[in-house]
Amino acid sequence: MLVPEKIEKIILGIDPGTRFMGYGVIKVIGKKIEVLQYGVINLEKYIGYEIKLKKIFERVAQIVEEFMPDAMALEAPFYGKNVQSMLKLGRAQGVAMAAALAREIPISEYAPRKVKQSVTGNGAADKHELAEMLEKILDFKFDVGTMSDASDALGVALCHHYQTENSIGMSKSKSWGDFVKDNPTSVVSKNNLETTDNLSNATDNVSLDILKKKKPSKTDNRITFAQMELTRKIKK
Repeated sequence: MLVPEKIEKIILGIDPGTRFMGYGVIKVIGKKIEVLQYGVINLEKYIGYEIKLKKIFERVAQIVEEFMPDAMALEAPFYGKNVQSMLKLGRAQGVAMAAALAREIPISEYAPRKVKQSVTGNGAADKHELAEMLEKILDFKFDVGTMSDASDALGVALCHHYQTENSIGMSKSKSWGDFVKDNPTSVVSKNNLETTDNLSNATDNVSLDILKKKKPSKTDNRITFAQMELTRKIKK
């Protein structure tokens, strides 16, 4: 019997930032998830915003060339009141996306709350809780002093895996026969259907008997009493 080949995929997660940009790479083989690399691109040491954008593009392009991911997942920026900050963050995100698009890598975005909900089960979890859950799920330990930008990036990558795994799982059956085989508890068999029909018929019969044995009306009571009196006189 042929053993089905396990699908392997590599996902690059990015946590955009103008001072620090986190990244994390995971490899998925079947049910096994492995951390390949994670880290932070330090942009504070560069003067001039155009230089920072150049470094983001170059570093993300290097990561893409090294691991050749099948997909990139980014954490969507949080919309604040500072327009200038949002503009800079959007540029940083766009440059990171361009580095992946240059190699025709598909891109997905996830809101921070979606990432936390997907990984921890709580959309309001803090960064420490997210990092702890990642260590449990991925069976590894972050290096001491690891910045939250890196753990957030791994969280985005894992979130993307969960989302795509669910969508694939919903449509993985190629035919009705495959669906029945993959979902035996979701299909009613002929025997179960006959049993259901028998139970339904039995319920109908019981209901019919109850109707037949309905409580007699006052008129019925009077007739019955008269018949009893007539029978008693005849016997005398």
